[in-house]
Amino acid sequence: MKIKGLGSAERSRGARPAPGTDGGRDTSGKKKISRGALEEAKALIWQHRKRLGLGLLLMVVNRLAGLVLPTTSKYLMDNVVLHQQWDLLPRLAMAAAGATIVETVTSFSLSQVLGVAAQRAITEMRKDVEAHVMRLPIRYFDSTKTGVLISRIMTDAEGIRNLVGTGLVQLVGGFVTAVIGIFVLFYLSWKLTIVTLVVLGTFAAGMAYAFGTLRPIFRERGKINAEVTGRLTEALGGIRVVKSYTAEKREEIVFTEGAHRLFRNVAKSMTGVSATTAGSTVIVGIVGVLMIWLGGRAILAGTMTLGDLVMYIFFIGLVAAPLVSIASIGTQITEAFAGLDRIRDIMDMTTELDEDQSRAPLERLKGEVVFDDVWFEYNPGQPVLRGVSFTAAPGSTTALVGSSGSGKSTLISLVMAFNHPLRGRILVDGQELSTVRLMDYRQQLASVLQENFLFDGTIADNVGYANPRASLADITRACQIAHCDEFISQFPEGYRSEEHTSELQSLAYLVCRLLLEKK
Repeated sequence: MKIKGLGSAERSRGARPAPGTDGGRDTSGKKKISRGALEEAKALIWQHRKRLGLGLLLMVVNRLAGLVLPTTSKYLMDNVVLHQQWDLLPRLAMAAAGATIVETVTSFSLSQVLGVAAQRAITEMRKDVEAHVMRLPIRYFDSTKTGVLISRIMTDAEGIRNLVGTGLVQLVGGFVTAVIGIFVLFYLSWKLTIVTLVVLGTFAAGMAYAFGTLRPIFRERGKINAEVTGRLTEALGGIRVVKSYTAEKREEIVFTEGAHRLFRNVAKSMTGVSATTAGSTVIVGIVGVLMIWLGGRAILAGTMTLGDLVMYIFFIGLVAAPLVSIASIGTQITEAFAGLDRIRDIMDMTTELDEDQSRAPLERLKGEVVFDDVWFEYNPGQPVLRGVSFTAAPGSTTALVGSSGSGKSTLISLVMAFNHPLRGRILVDGQELSTVRLMDYRQQLASVLQENFLFDGTIADNVGYANPRASLADITRACQIAHCDEFISQFPEGYRSEEHTSELQSLAYLVCRLLLEKK
């Protein structure tokens, strides 16, 4: 059988990069919080609404208990100290002690309730993203670094703890306290309160601007971290190639450049966060000066008592606290949304299961494969296969012979439906391959690919990967057929050994895996 049309310039197995990416590097530029990220955040909050509701209740109780001590300060100064009502002192002390106990218990309970909810949400998110990524087409993996995918699954999901953990509830609880505090402040001195709120409002506007500036920086940090991790993963995985070309210094330079890019990003974000924190300090100082000047004048004018001023100072701290803490909590929530943005980019991609929903089920195959004028290219204008046509009959053996880069592996990738032809047709038992369900089709395939890949684990685990239901006896029979049992039995732990001593033996395990799959 003669096969016409094999190219002579087969390139690396990389497919075209996905839109908005460059080999795993996002080139889409700065983005606002996407609708998908907002919907994802809403879904997370709704899913964990019971724990969040309980956490919010605990937070409200905690904050209300925190109001007791500032309130007692007024009665301590005006009634006990100035008017000598000493019988009131024990009751004030008991009230403050009781409130402290309530604060301690609710604070501990809050961290336990929301901490568990956050970790559960992170686990579920990682499971969902991993399941989705594993079902994406091969072309996406060809154009995206492994480290980028690992970062999406493991690192980006970590940020949602600030949405379903203590971060969001603390933010809400802080604002609840601030609202109550504002009412109290207006009751004590409406003039002083208006001036103070103008200052705090200015600070809040500055915070909004700061977080709008910081969010793209955090998003960029995630991309840089993924790129550095991806290249490091490749270098460590291909350490034999690195050493054979004495490229250790080159890899050191590449990693150093990536590490310095990450450092510059972190330094830039730290500068922004430090600026917001410094702004918080300035605002606290301005509010303090206002308390001293305006509060002192109010006491002299007789519109406030000494107890009122002391209580006012305590409550102004309760109002200012949410605006000050927003510098850290807001940053964390911003980072969480940036992670959700990146996760949503992946979750919006069409998987092979999605494509299969519109395809007809596939019956048991006989095995006829027909290529009809198949063209294929990895890069536009550079065809690897040109008008390939041939028929492989069921039960026959077809050998693809050609020089390196002539398109043999590309042709097999088309048979495996890892890639799709630019034009032409591939028929399997008379059915066009692009119309059949990939899951049904691949379940009937057995292959030993060019790259020898074994998972970490025992020999039995690797051979049995093709058939999770296979017993040790089935695995042993497959290895006996492939004449691998002879050297496997020489290992101290036999099939439970994790030794893979040579590339040839690794290839032999893959042949055993193929035989087990065919059983």
